[in-house]
Amino acid sequence: NCSSKRSTDRKNSGVLVVGPPSAGAFKERPAKPTMLRKYYHRGDLPVVVNHIGNGGRAIKWKVDIYSLDYHHYLPLFFDGLCETTFPCELFARQGIYELLKIGGPKILPVIPQLIIPIRNAMNTRNHQVMCTTLRAIQQLLQSADGVGEAMVPYLGRILTVFNIFKNKNENCGDEVGREKTIGDLINETLQMFEAYGGPETYKVIKYMVPTYESCMNK
Repeated sequence: NCSSKRSTDRKNSGVLVVGPPSAGAFKERPAKPTMLRKYYHRGDLPVVVNHIGNGGRAIKWKVDIYSLDYHHYLPLFFDGLCETTFPCELFARQGIYELLKIGGPKILPVIPQLIIPIRNAMNTRNHQVMCTTLRAIQQLLQSADGVGEAMVPYLGRILTVFNIFKNKNENCGDEVGREKTIGDLINETLQMFEAYGGPETYKVIKYMVPTYESCMNK
């Protein structure tokens, strides 16, 4: 039939396009143990918990953050995006934020190493993990010149889950994004991919997320 032919054509084209979510598509999937957690248990992470006033928690670097090898540590912290429990969740979320904030030209060469950790985190279907990952992607896109363009060739690997959850209305339920839903964050992130990725990005997004509408002419 026609739908079978379209499915075959899409597979033969070398790009998998996901249709409407099937039963179980939203079901949370267990994450594998992360390298970040292994490093933590070995005492090899360059960060510790910093307890601040009123019960707050932050991270404190044990080394000069400017001296860190981004090819090693940025993928390691992105790998930790799958974490949901203290302290590894804190290390991953805050570590990524601080590394991207000061990384500059060190970030762009590491982009290919970040794709699998991003895909793995989104594939957990865990709402907390997805919201944290989407925010990390947004910061990544703004962190250095050329990052958006560098990510375009990899969008086919990470947008499958974007398509499934694009219209989900559950809010993220944390202090940062209590008013935003997963669908809101996905749409924001897709718009940022388009804005930072260059003129061909819309076609790639539209192919993977057919309901996406361009933000560039608004």
